[in-house]
Amino acid sequence: MEGKIIDGKEISRQVKEEVKSGVERLKAEGMTPGLAVILVGDDPASAAYVGSKERTTKALGMHSEVIRMDRETSESALLDEITRLNGDPAIHGILVQLPLPEQIDEQRVIAAIHPDKDVDGFHPENAGRLMAGMDGFVPCTPLGIMVMLERSGVDLNGKHAVVVGRSNIVGKPMAMLLLQANATVTICHSRTEDLPAITRQADVLVAAVGREGMIGPEHVKDGAVVIDVGINRGEDGKLHGDVDFERVLPAASSITPVPGGVGPMTIAMLMSNTLKSAGKALRESR
Repeated sequence: MEGKIIDGKEISRQVKEEVKSGVERLKAEGMTPGLAVILVGDDPASAAYVGSKERTTKALGMHSEVIRMDRETSESALLDEITRLNGDPAIHGILVQLPLPEQIDEQRVIAAIHPDKDVDGFHPENAGRLMAGMDGFVPCTPLGIMVMLERSGVDLNGKHAVVVGRSNIVGKPMAMLLLQANATVTICHSRTEDLPAITRQADVLVAAVGREGMIGPEHVKDGAVVIDVGINRGEDGKLHGDVDFERVLPAASSITPVPGGVGPMTIAMLMSNTLKSAGKALRESR
């Protein structure tokens, strides 16, 4: 059995078209969604991500603001900038590009963003809302994966989903979303004993560990849906996932490639969250 490729580029294109239509509707009512991105330092990968976010924001008709701060920026200066953006009615989403320089406390910065503008979904209040099944902002990567699964016709009801990875950005919120979709969820991590014995039980396997090619055919049962969140720069200079794609492909019923799978969905959902925030602000202003 040859796996069906889940095309993240195509699904993200659909989502962005829907967001663009939503932006046009809000603009007709006098509201332009605005996204502010703060980049501290000059890490090339972070700068590339920020550039991509800026281009996409503008392409969808939103207001884009990019604040570049040098690597030596103090934590208090960054917090002052966040406070300014929290109070700016033209800004509906605030994103601080991670990782941050070592003099800045990441958790303190995330907590400083107003939960209503936390379009990354990292604020403790939004994490708590997700846990409690309440409406809030959900981290963009897991949210994008749920959209991919839904639009690929994957029924999660009663299925066993295994998430490999327990980060606050992907692993934990992914598990919560799968649970809300009525899947039975197992979370594995670096201390899990006999990982293949557990992952082979998965109807849906989500790999989010950040180790190139860690998931091989011995981890996957025939007919499983395999979602690869990993983005690792290989020795060949190319991007590789956490899944050994070519070797796992024959066993999987559906699989996401790297690149072109989960990656494009992350930015699409960031745009979707920003639109959602602007819509909420418009409703509350009436």
